[in-house]
Amino acid sequence: MARSSLRPIDANSSTAADAGRFVLRVVLGVLILCHGISKLPGPPEFVVDVLGKAGLPPMLAWLVYVGEMLAPVLLILGVWTRAAAWVIAINMIVALALVHVPQLLHMDKEGGYALELQALYLFTAMAVALLGAGRYSIGGRYGPLN
Repeated sequence: MARSSLRPIDANSSTAADAGRFVLRVVLGVLILCHGISKLPGPPEFVVDVLGKAGLPPMLAWLVYVGEMLAPVLLILGVWTRAAAWVIAINMIVALALVHVPQLLHMDKEGGYALELQALYLFTAMAVALLGAGRYSIGGRYGPLN
């Protein structure tokens, strides 16, 4: 009987860890990028309105594109990954502070956390920032800020 050449990936191997980093950063990058693309052309008026109500200058609305378009593209490519992930995390914290504070301790009608998507984006960005890009990236495992 021939021995199979297919072996399961050891979950503790560097290959599995790098594959996990790749999946985390690409999925987060694509999902956040969709939010940025939906705000084109800009600046998004609802962001300008929210900033105005908070007493912040409307010009800050352009920073949404840094957090929702530039940073996700960097994540997907795996270039300056840690910095890009922190930009996304900060973007999410600002969004939570300016828009979602009333929902912070609430559940939705289906029994889930009302801000589960925002929390998932925030904590996934933090995980990517801590883990780095890994081997499957343009910047490489030890590239700039990866």
